[in-house]
Amino acid sequence: MDKEQNLLMIKELSDAAGPSGFEDGAVAVIRRYGEGLGVWREDAMRNLRVQRAGPGGGTGGGKPVLMLDAHSDELGFMVRAIRPNGTLDFIPLGSWVPAHVPAHKVRVRNTLGEWLPGIVATKPPHLSSDTERRAAPELSGMVIDLGASSDREIRRDYHIGVAAPVVPGSAFEYLAERDIMMGKALDDRLGCAALLVTLRELAGEDLGVDITGAFSAQEEMGLRGAAVTALETRPDIAICFEGCPADDTLVEPYAVQTALRKGPMLRHIDLRMITNPRFQRFALDLAAAQGIPVQEAVRTGGGTNAGAIHLAAKAVPVIVIGAPVRYIHTHYGIASYGDFEGTVKLACGVIRSLNRGVIAGF
Repeated sequence: MDKEQNLLMIKELSDAAGPSGFEDGAVAVIRRYGEGLGVWREDAMRNLRVQRAGPGGGTGGGKPVLMLDAHSDELGFMVRAIRPNGTLDFIPLGSWVPAHVPAHKVRVRNTLGEWLPGIVATKPPHLSSDTERRAAPELSGMVIDLGASSDREIRRDYHIGVAAPVVPGSAFEYLAERDIMMGKALDDRLGCAALLVTLRELAGEDLGVDITGAFSAQEEMGLRGAAVTALETRPDIAICFEGCPADDTLVEPYAVQTALRKGPMLRHIDLRMITNPRFQRFALDLAAAQGIPVQEAVRTGGGTNAGAIHLAAKAVPVIVIGAPVRYIHTHYGIASYGDFEGTVKLACGVIRSLNRGVIAGF
């Protein structure tokens, strides 16, 4: 793998603005890095699909259809109203913990397509009552401040109106000496990058499956895009790439299931799917045989596009290969490039081992 090229791609994907429903920026980066990998199709929802080029291409080759999935959207916000003083009321796009939102930089898209910087503001302690200082923060008590002083200024000079999308204002960086990536939207731009690199690594190989890659929209709003891409693709089997929540700084050591630098995570269950145990065991055994470090997780919450894909018109065996990311669903995530490479290696190993007979055993 070309580490320098992959890191540049991950940076551009992470920095791209693409909240749920407004994935255009991320889709543009995906298309650019995916040039030459196959035939691309995009729908009105901004779902993007690519049928793999060359031997073992997309659907129509007579082989079982493998769907590779990653979601292109990220958590964000939407402007709900403009206050007379020029600050913006907003609603969440996706699942935020309110305490993680204030005092961070964001970017708001105006009607000219520009992303303008602002700050999520709350009342400072100097102006708060004792009751207000003790209360848990709520999004309804926050506003976005771009430095304007009136609603007229916001509309006339900033060109911002109701329903403007908002994304975190953080920027990607890579700390080479520690092999650490920091940035926004690593859930699931790491998955998007893994899907692209997997297709690149398999280019020209004659495989036992036909491959369609899907970059699905609006996952953070209820797996909406995958409900469409799965029905269009009609896969016989699928792999879902994710940036999954790392827990190694949050739970007791004995309970850690998703740590940085210990390889990708394969989850057995979450709120949306019980993973096909035969496909899961196949992937775990292959990882052990090929010396690829992996982690196993039993999740009591969350969900991925696999929840939509495994119920798409028929029962579809799906595994989730997740690159661990600390502090997902905040303005900053932390991940290891080594775990990203492990994610791609595992996916390539699994795909090279699939054929009609193996899939029938799942």
